[in-house]
Amino acid sequence: MSRRNGGAESGASTAAVFGEVLRHFREAALLTQEALARQIPCDRSHVARVEAGTRVPQDTFAKTCDELLSTGGVLARLWGRIDWYPQVEHPDWFRRRAEMDEVATSLREYQERVIPGLLQTADYARSLFSRAVSGEELEERVRARLSRQQRFLAEGGPLYIVVLDESCLRNILGSPALMRDQCAHLLSVGRRPNIRIQVAPADRLGLLRPSGSMSLIKLPDGREWVYSESLDRGHFNDDPALFASHSHSYDVLRADALSAPESAALISDAMERYEHHDRARTQRGHVDQEHLQRRQRRQLHRNSPRFPRNRPRPRQQEP
Repeated sequence: MSRRNGGAESGASTAAVFGEVLRHFREAALLTQEALARQIPCDRSHVARVEAGTRVPQDTFAKTCDELLSTGGVLARLWGRIDWYPQVEHPDWFRRRAEMDEVATSLREYQERVIPGLLQTADYARSLFSRAVSGEELEERVRARLSRQQRFLAEGGPLYIVVLDESCLRNILGSPALMRDQCAHLLSVGRRPNIRIQVAPADRLGLLRPSGSMSLIKLPDGREWVYSESLDRGHFNDDPALFASHSHSYDVLRADALSAPESAALISDAMERYEHHDRARTQRGHVDQEHLQRRQRRQLHRNSPRFPRNRPRPRQQEP
């Protein structure tokens, strides 16, 4: 996919700089783009686009180039430090949100129906994106989403607090096994010191939920933004009075929702249900396969040619 949102990158963490470093080591090794592509192997155009900063490479691409060009692991380390999310084509409104995530000092979110992107597993993100794209574009979006998470999952990452509506855990995306792994991932990242995950249970009366998913973003310059999404666009507002109002509502929601330990217990229950559902489905599959094999054997038996059998004659009684 072409990188059309070029305004998102800053400093050394850009796709263009990655491409320049790759070109430097390739030329130092006296290799053409075509020669390097043959050794990877891949198309020459792929190497050219990575060097131009218009293609998001895989981490395996960076590691292979390190080995072939004897860089000492420079490209793989640089790849891991780049936030590739803004490099992938997104609507302009979401590019702006991705830029905020790159520098936010704190992020508070309320999410319903779908697990937020910063907490998704690769399989969950792949299943979500597969509704709209496929092939290499799908894989690029998944890699970019995982890259966007790195800053929040790193040691000393910014404060990230999220309240999940219980619908996020109940809406099955992909398969029960996928959802089981997603729940396990939530439990894992929720133990990090900068991340808190709480659940707003469906059966708790009087819980005042926002009318839709929203984010409260604080930037290094002190500005605070309210972000929300409608069907086809994002909405930004930095009005202090509006931010204060939503912040107050969010704090009340957090206080009335399950605590982080209680939420972890609810997520564990959901994970166990998905695991049980997956085992039951696997067992049903084995039973169905056995029934199918039995029907096939009976069908073969009915269709097989029949030969007369020699039956022993009854012995005649002596007079």
